[in-house]
Amino acid sequence: MIPSELRPGLSDHEPAPATVLDVKGLNCPLPLLKCKVALNRLAAGQVLHILATDPMASLDFQAFCARTGHELVHMSEQSGVWEFLIRKASMPQTSISS
Repeated sequence: MIPSELRPGLSDHEPAPATVLDVKGLNCPLPLLKCKVALNRLAAGQVLHILATDPMASLDFQAFCARTGHELVHMSEQSGVWEFLIRKASMPQTSISS
């Protein structure tokens, strides 16, 4: 685990991220597109740490994880910056059935 003083806003029981994706200043759909690309580079079970300022980011990433099977491990907002930890699913879903 990365000590909490090196991970502002995260506690010691949160998983250590494999990589950090800074999408501050970008609006939908760019944060989600960049997240998808970053997750594709990770192995199943690894965690992606995302920093975003898009006001709709919380809804977007919750919906994204619900649709794809990735686990939203952590979500918080401080001073307009959203922070997410997403654990990559072993078998992500790529399409949605109606």
